[in-house]
Amino acid sequence: MLQRFYPDAYVDSAYEIPYDELYEKGWRGVIFDIDNTLVPHGAPADGRSRALVKRLLKKGFHVMMLSNNKEPRVKMFCDAVGTAYIYKANKPFPESYQKAMKQMKTQPDNTLFVGDQLFTDVWGAKRAGMRTFLVKPIHPKEEIQIVIKRFFEKIVLYFYQKERGKTGWK
Repeated sequence: MLQRFYPDAYVDSAYEIPYDELYEKGWRGVIFDIDNTLVPHGAPADGRSRALVKRLLKKGFHVMMLSNNKEPRVKMFCDAVGTAYIYKANKPFPESYQKAMKQMKTQPDNTLFVGDQLFTDVWGAKRAGMRTFLVKPIHPKEEIQIVIKRFFEKIVLYFYQKERGKTGWK
C-alpha cells in the first residue's frame, strides 16, 4: 500500500541528479517543484538554480515549474530562471502534471519530476505516469501543514529505504 508513494529515486539534492546521463537515455522533460526543492521556501532564484535551468535548457531538456503556491511567488522565481510555470497546481492531482507535459510537448515516459514532498509532488507525478525523484528538503523551516506531513513521510521513507536501500535508484 505504501508503495504508491515511493519515489523512483531518493537523492540528497536536485543538483546532484545525473541529468546528462538521463538525457542520453531519452528523457526530454523535467518538471520541478520550487520551494525546498530548488531553493528554501519562499526564497528567490539563486545562482545555483539559474545555472541548473540554463544547463538543462542548453542540453535540450524542456523545463517547467509546477507549484501549489500562488502566482506572485511562482512568477518571481520563474521569471528569474527563465521557465514557464503552473501555479496553484493542486498537486497531487495529475491534471497539472499532464498540462505541463502538454505545454512541453513531452510524454510521461520521457518526463521526470523532481520534488521534496511524497504526498504531493511524488504521488501526483506517479499518478500522471512520470518518473519521480524525491529530494531532501533544502531548509528545515517549513509551514506547519508541511511539518505534519513530514512526520508521515518519515514512516513511508522508512519502509522505502528498508525495501530499496538508501536511494532506491533504478
